[in-house]
Amino acid sequence: MTAVALVFPGQGSQAEGMARPWADHPATVHWTKADETLDRDVSRLGFDAPADELREPAKCQLALFVHHIVLLEAWRAAGGAEPVAVAGHSLGEYDALVAAGVLDFADGLRLVDARAERTQQAADAAPGSMVACLGFDVDIVAEACTQAGAYVANDNAPGQIVAAGSSEALARLTERLGSEGTTSRGKVRPLKVGAAYHSPHMEAAVEPFGRSLDSATFADARVPVVANVDAQPHTAAGEWPDLLRRQLTAPVRWRETVTTLAGLGVDEVVELGASPVLTGLVKRSDRSLGRRTVSLPDDLRGMTASGAGA
Repeated sequence: MTAVALVFPGQGSQAEGMARPWADHPATVHWTKADETLDRDVSRLGFDAPADELREPAKCQLALFVHHIVLLEAWRAAGGAEPVAVAGHSLGEYDALVAAGVLDFADGLRLVDARAERTQQAADAAPGSMVACLGFDVDIVAEACTQAGAYVANDNAPGQIVAAGSSEALARLTERLGSEGTTSRGKVRPLKVGAAYHSPHMEAAVEPFGRSLDSATFADARVPVVANVDAQPHTAAGEWPDLLRRQLTAPVRWRETVTTLAGLGVDEVVELGASPVLTGLVKRSDRSLGRRTVSLPDDLRGMTASGAGA
């Protein structure tokens, strides 16, 4: 039987109207549950919000969290295999925690809402952005970041590094990596994000969001959750408040996460998201792993009890 890992992407994977194809699926009830839990119209973000609105970090994070849980429940309803491990990229880590039974849906939703609010406040206090450094070794980017006053924010895959920092620091980084962001080795591309996530720019969010983490209820995981901050599997409930605090300012170690999943015996990585992001990074990191994306109902047709295609 194929050993499956379920993974969940973060900001940037959203799609306008991403909930509509799932409107007739019973799992769509989670949009209504989100409306009731937060006492506001969360559903509109999945069904009707325009693309520009979905790029707003707070709204994007809420919409993706709920959408991923809909996909998770749809996967299970279709007979998808129970995972041997789970992981999520940045915001997606909260969906992974729900998938592993560490958080229930309501607590996860409240934490995502609080995280979005606190990180936006931190972004307002310490403005910044992010750039993708493509084709460069992580050590080269890390050294250039140190010289430029920027930070490695995501080590996503070989040749796919994301840096964060102030606009001035990112301009210096781009200059150091090559004239106008391009060299024979690689290129630097700005990302359409409104904050320097996973860097010290988020430090102001740690203490206030930590209070939300301390009031949440965590349970021991049914399967290991590979954490962003150390790329190690965790199962103990008590570890997560600290791990999620650290996630705000620490790099996402996704390349190493893929290696850890393979070491846990995973044969296939299944990405549950509105658009494929992580499966491409998995391919760059470990071509021996099978890859599958569930974005639309048709992606679940022909499922067997083992989660494989018929």
